[in-house]
Amino acid sequence: MSTLLIIFAAITVAWILAYHRLPAVVWTIVLGIGLGLITAYARWQQPVVVTLWVIFVTGALIGNPTPIRRALASRPLLGLFRKILPQVSQTEQEALEAGTVWWDGELFSGRPDWRKLLGYPKPALTAEERAFIDGPVEELCKMVHDWEISHELLDLPPHVWQFIRDKGFIGMIIPKEYGGLGFSALAHSEVILKLTTRSSTAAITVMVPNSLGPAELLLHYGTQAQKNHYLPRLAKGLDIPCFALTSPEAGSDAGAIPDFGIVCRGEWEGKKNVLGVRLTWEKRYITLAPVATLLGLAFRLYDPEHILGEKDDIGITLALIPTQTPGVHIGRRHFPLNAVFMNGPTWGKDVFVPLDTVIGGAEYVGQGWKMLMNCLAAGRSISLPANACGIAKGCALTTGAYGRVRQQFRLSIGRFEGVEEALARIGGNTYIMDAARVMTAGAVDLGEKPSVVSAIVKYHLTERGRQVINDAMDVHGGKGICLGPSNYLARAYQQTPIAITVEGANILTRSMIIFGQGAIRGHPFVLKEIQATQERDRERAVRSFDEAFFGHLAFIASNKARAFWMGLTGARFVAAPGDRHTRRYYQHLTRMSAAFAWTADMAMFLLGGSLKRRERLSARLGDILSNLYLASAALKRYEDDGRPADDLPLVHWSVRDALARTEEAFYGLFANLPNRFLAGILRAVIFPFAFPLGREFSPPRDRLGSQVVALLLEPGPARSRLTAGVFIPQDPEEPVAVLEAALRAVIAAEPIGAKIRQARERGLITSTFADQIVDEACAKGVITQSEKEAMERAKLLRRQVIMVDDFPKDLGKTEIHQTTQPVTFEALRGRTSWPELEQRDHEPSPAP
Repeated sequence: MSTLLIIFAAITVAWILAYHRLPAVVWTIVLGIGLGLITAYARWQQPVVVTLWVIFVTGALIGNPTPIRRALASRPLLGLFRKILPQVSQTEQEALEAGTVWWDGELFSGRPDWRKLLGYPKPALTAEERAFIDGPVEELCKMVHDWEISHELLDLPPHVWQFIRDKGFIGMIIPKEYGGLGFSALAHSEVILKLTTRSSTAAITVMVPNSLGPAELLLHYGTQAQKNHYLPRLAKGLDIPCFALTSPEAGSDAGAIPDFGIVCRGEWEGKKNVLGVRLTWEKRYITLAPVATLLGLAFRLYDPEHILGEKDDIGITLALIPTQTPGVHIGRRHFPLNAVFMNGPTWGKDVFVPLDTVIGGAEYVGQGWKMLMNCLAAGRSISLPANACGIAKGCALTTGAYGRVRQQFRLSIGRFEGVEEALARIGGNTYIMDAARVMTAGAVDLGEKPSVVSAIVKYHLTERGRQVINDAMDVHGGKGICLGPSNYLARAYQQTPIAITVEGANILTRSMIIFGQGAIRGHPFVLKEIQATQERDRERAVRSFDEAFFGHLAFIASNKARAFWMGLTGARFVAAPGDRHTRRYYQHLTRMSAAFAWTADMAMFLLGGSLKRRERLSARLGDILSNLYLASAALKRYEDDGRPADDLPLVHWSVRDALARTEEAFYGLFANLPNRFLAGILRAVIFPFAFPLGREFSPPRDRLGSQVVALLLEPGPARSRLTAGVFIPQDPEEPVAVLEAALRAVIAAEPIGAKIRQARERGLITSTFADQIVDEACAKGVITQSEKEAMERAKLLRRQVIMVDDFPKDLGKTEIHQTTQPVTFEALRGRTSWPELEQRDHEPSPAP
């Protein structure tokens, strides 16, 4: 019995040491004391005690960072790793080194520091940025009409183009010293979000010059002469930039770029023997290319005559070329799903440009991929997440209102349980999307370039945005599918796949980038191990590898101990911030972080370099990391907003949804790991009660969904916070303005309708038709004249909301016949019918 107790005590002590990640010297001291006590008091046979001491001394020598460990273990292991680790290409290496590690690193640690996350300041706009959004951005929204742009003009009107240039929209990220606005990432995000809710064409036109493009590349890598010349022109809108990366044969595999340049000497602006590059390229999908005056170009540079150095293939290089340069072809357009922003191909053959057109000059030839990856890490964090959130917020605003205004079976459709299911997803997804957008933009403003996080928000926000617009279309039904000036959803629905496709196609982003890059960048030891194998100094390599490898082993042991204990206890003993509503969520996320870190290590150990080819497994690991990040953002938003009680249904729905998705990804991984024994161990350690109790994190329940929907169906603080940033027109003829007016009118009329129904139930009102019922109720004093007018206002505004546009048989563009009319309260006084509509509705149909 005493032996069993000693073994149990030893296991407990080892578990405690591993759980708290105590250093090797502490392990040595504690285990040495324990072994000494066993030697003195346990009365075990001498051979057993001697064997234990031999094992202890050997373990102490190997476990502690000593020259003996480096000689006996680390040096041969380093040689083995150099043989078995897969080769990393130059483009892969540059992608791995790009950007920074931020909160994703904490989630990879298995022990996220929540105080650190909550300690980051709440992202906020400056007074100047707020004034710009309330001024020029609001004015630009009023100037554009999506139907006119996408159906009639197929472009922004000339005066809108000029306004965008004059007000500095193209130079939002350019510092003031060069004439730009010098805005923060958050301000950039808010501008794109608001424009998206009005016109995707305007939003994309503004988005692209401020994302990955010439301005950002110049700011980070341009020569001073290039900055001084181009940045003021871009800031003033004198130049319209585009950046050409994608080729017909090299989309996602941009490292295989076929466009090339040859270092040579040639003639430039009348001067002969100018050192430069002769370029040949063919690009497509290039936004703003048809109207650009300045072409950013990515190509592979070759130097067969070794003019610049000893290498023939210098590598991917970036250049800025004025589009009026002879041989540069632009002007033709693509037509991406009725989003009529300027997008098209560009090409050129044997176009000579001087070497000083290379961004950064000769110093940066061959470094183009690294430049792109570093800039993409920040730009991808802002533009497309803002676009997706703009769509989601617009859907939350309009679909909630439509769900209250539209009635079937004398009940607002938003109260039907089937519709509630879709509305709850709209509200919950919008909340967590916006939380991630703001938190990530805030990180960029703190100086981060979060490469893995940028992939997370790009993929998951555009995908959740796609679900939101699909749900919104389902709720709107026929209202959503009939195109016309009064349809505020259809163009967003049509154009959603564009965001899914660009800046890294979503399928590849999920299956190859989020975990494929995150497993190396976010992991505290893997990149260090890889770097050690590439270190040429032998002694330095051994020391670096020794520290990384044995630190990695301790990391694995700690996360296994933590995952199992927290699985047994439900993480109830984990110290966590938050209030009584959210503390358990922090504990659950800490548990899932430890489980993820251990699972990721086990998957990498089992599959090695082949894991990056097992894309579905990599995707599930990426889903776990991503949902932990999104849930973290939702909790931070709740804290940053001052823990508003009204938002709790949104917080609960979004975090529970993220936890359920996390668990689903774990189980998908367990089911598909090739080593079934290891899969069973992982499942037993992480979810020890799964067999008797089933899944631990269920999706949000119906009752919670109903609470979310209640926030969308009625104006209030939570709805206002959720839809903040949406452009709401003040013109009463605008469809969204009509919808908001109808929402308030319907809510005001509901208690009046209840009074009338009660009167009918008591037999006080005997009329059959709706107009007669209201007239009789007013005549008999059941309602007042003003209440009657409120009922009429609600009725007419409801009709205006539900009606859709119709056209002549040939769908002519000039004879749009809207079956709605602007309605004002004054126009309703003394009117109980709408004769214009009644007359039209009873006209005979024209002969075919």
